[in-house]
Amino acid sequence: MFTGRRLILPLLFVLTLAAVGCHAQTPAQSGQGLSPELTRRVEVLIRAKTNVPPNYDIHISPKTKSDVPGYDEIIVTFTAEGQASKPIRFLLSEDGKTLAQFTKYDISQDPKALVSGANRPARGGPANAPVIIVGFDDLECPYCAKMHAQLFPALTERYKDQVRIVYRDFPLDQHPWAMRAAINANCLAAQSSTGYWNLVDYIHSHASTMGGDEKSLAKANDTLDTLTRDEGKRQKVDLAALNACIAKQDDSAVKASVKEAEALGIDSTPALFINGAKLEGAVPLEYVYKMIDNALTASGQTPPPPPVPSPSPTPQTAPSTKPGS
Repeated sequence: MFTGRRLILPLLFVLTLAAVGCHAQTPAQSGQGLSPELTRRVEVLIRAKTNVPPNYDIHISPKTKSDVPGYDEIIVTFTAEGQASKPIRFLLSEDGKTLAQFTKYDISQDPKALVSGANRPARGGPANAPVIIVGFDDLECPYCAKMHAQLFPALTERYKDQVRIVYRDFPLDQHPWAMRAAINANCLAAQSSTGYWNLVDYIHSHASTMGGDEKSLAKANDTLDTLTRDEGKRQKVDLAALNACIAKQDDSAVKASVKEAEALGIDSTPALFINGAKLEGAVPLEYVYKMIDNALTASGQTPPPPPVPSPSPTPQTAPSTKPGS
């Protein structure tokens, strides 16, 4: 529950909306009106905490029962020059001595289900593995390539079938061939999960050379198409269907993945969700282990023993010499 200065940011946001002309209807209220004296106390506090301009009128609704014991709910609306802000809800203690706000979050859903890895190629453990790691990946991103090369081999070695790894698409606009790489990989994934991962492994390990020395987009695209077809042949997929998919370059599924990532607050790659817990940026491997261990414990599983740190090399002392020896 927030009181005092914690009211400032939400209220300033409301005032900004009013200034640019947002209109909102104040919900109809049926309840007990505040006394003039209590109304003034609420208004004076709000004006003091937000430095609201004098030309803004503050409208305070009658109080109604809230779902917070000991508090009623009131709705405050700001108006200026005929324009109304969005209504903002406050809690008013039943004794009229405390004005408060609080944010309520729904935690009824298992966080593991918040970021789906369904219908995506996976490696590591089975579909019912206790820990699902969903990574939003850009095949042209050098940081993603580094994570791909270092992090996931370590995780699969340590956790074996306890973790299942899934990639979702998040090609960045500044990476010119990342979208085509994602589409081609998905074309292959439709017929072969093994082929998908083989292609992803190869692209990540050779991304810096894609397009040749001149970094030609046309050459990069041709190389991606060739790599995808060659891997399709190795996996004995339906080549006609694969070629048609490559030629079509349907980006709708990739864009849907990007939209979902943005809704989750992602604006860069790589980004991981470990049973729904978000992890962004370059962090030490032991932090990742800790998050996975916590997820395993919460799932009723026993994490592996702590990894044994590699021994530090013994410093070599140069042999001493004496003049004339």
